[in-house]
Amino acid sequence: MNVVDTYKEDFLAYLDAAITIKEPKNLYEPIHYILQIGGKRLRPILTIMTCDLFNGNVKNSYDAALAVEVFHNFTLIHDDIMDSAPIRRGKETVHIKWDINTGILSGDAMMIMAYKCFENYDEGIFKKLMCLFNQTALEVCEGQQYDMNFEKRSFVTEDDYINMIGLKTAVLLAASLQIGAIIGGAETNDAKLIYDFGKNLGLAFQLQDDLLDAYGERKMFGKKPGNDILANKKTYMLIKALTLAKGEDLSTLKK
Repeated sequence: MNVVDTYKEDFLAYLDAAITIKEPKNLYEPIHYILQIGGKRLRPILTIMTCDLFNGNVKNSYDAALAVEVFHNFTLIHDDIMDSAPIRRGKETVHIKWDINTGILSGDAMMIMAYKCFENYDEGIFKKLMCLFNQTALEVCEGQQYDMNFEKRSFVTEDDYINMIGLKTAVLLAASLQIGAIIGGAETNDAKLIYDFGKNLGLAFQLQDDLLDAYGERKMFGKKPGNDILANKKTYMLIKALTLAKGEDLSTLKK
């Protein structure tokens, strides 16, 4: 077993112990469901890995890793509602399996649960973690709003798109790395540099995700292919196609 698999196995054990179904069940069952139906666990693994990279005690990073994963999945529940998406990770989305109101409320509860994960940290790093997490959470909302705005626009520039995915996707991945660095005791500049690395990694991650939405197989991708096209999402591929197409091709594409 390689070290990444070890991080993932240990984190999943921690998640299983921390996230349980309690009363009222129709609030907590959807939370347990979305957190148990798979996912790469990329963000919490990066938090743990970065803590380890700076010679921190990896167990100290588990609560922050959990916060990142719970918050990420909260955004997925709400995104799926906004996108009318029926499938997530090969399973029914929360609002389809239950209903829209349940998806909204369980998602709200997950956001609060994510914040509560930071309560176990000492005052010395608590403020740093919360400031970073608060800024990131707000930026994710800004990115989602831009994404929704773009669906109604006939044309979006490449710069607009990169800014949008930088907010919607990349900043949380970047923050996952910086959070781990802070817990691991990294110098301020080193923590900032690894944030910048994470943001670029997040941009690449979203570009690949856009490609998979158009061309990925459902079994591998875990979502309904072509959902971005149906929702008129301005992905990089559509932006590029609109830029390069001419004449009849452009007219057909706009239809």
